[in-house]
Amino acid sequence: MAEVQLAANQYGKAENRVVRVTRDTDRHEVADLNVTSQLRGDFAAAHIDGDNSHVVATDTQKNTIFAFAKDGIESPEAFLLRLADHFTGEFDWVSGGRWAADQYGWSRINDHDHAFYRGAPEVRTTVLVRDNGTDTLLSGFFGLTVMKTTQSGFVGYPRDKYTTLPETEDRILATDISTKWRYNTTDLDFNLVYDSVKQVIMTTFSQGYSRALQQDLYKMASAVIDAHDEIDEIKFSCPNKHHFLSDLSFCGLENLGEVFYAADRPYGLIEATIQRKGSATADAAWMGINGFC
Repeated sequence: MAEVQLAANQYGKAENRVVRVTRDTDRHEVADLNVTSQLRGDFAAAHIDGDNSHVVATDTQKNTIFAFAKDGIESPEAFLLRLADHFTGEFDWVSGGRWAADQYGWSRINDHDHAFYRGAPEVRTTVLVRDNGTDTLLSGFFGLTVMKTTQSGFVGYPRDKYTTLPETEDRILATDISTKWRYNTTDLDFNLVYDSVKQVIMTTFSQGYSRALQQDLYKMASAVIDAHDEIDEIKFSCPNKHHFLSDLSFCGLENLGEVFYAADRPYGLIEATIQRKGSATADAAWMGINGFC
């Protein structure tokens, strides 16, 4: 047999759908999470010898997630930190892990006490990586669709024999924002920071003239880092949701930027990482992230 050695490994229970209803009063609250738990540590014997004495069953991890939900879910970040503290504290050989949660937002129907609808357009995301006693917390969201109907253009790009795209100084700019940011501390009101970051991103997107989606990503990221000392890095992955002016000349109509064809594919995909100058990197924590962010 070839000479080999065990390298990086982790295991756990993925996508545990947890809905926690707080019903201490007649006015209920809902926390709806999709939680994944993966442990890292001394699991060599399980891989090499089939010795499960250090294998905390994935079913145990699932049960722990639901049992911890009984005590409430203040925020996805706080919930994952509780799980990490438990598993690394309860089992000596568990040195760290990777815990992730997606949160789905619910809103009240007509301010009803216990009737809700899925009210948040975006899905809130959190990933906690604990390695060698160091926590790296990545939070963000995906699926937030935004659009500007003017004050956007695209000119000055190189042209060759394959270029057919006409330049324009007035176009629709639309995108689905997917973003994750990296905290430099875990002592925070995570819900307050999340709401603020989302508002900063939307406000910045709406302001000023856009010369390219790349410029918008840079401006949004800069505004977030300027507003939040606790954030050292932010990533964006944004498709350009193209809207092409529909040619109505076939029926004698002039289209003055009023009727568009919304193309779902192909699309431009713009991605960028913006980091606070002088801050430490955390490349290892990003390795398990699907796609760019």
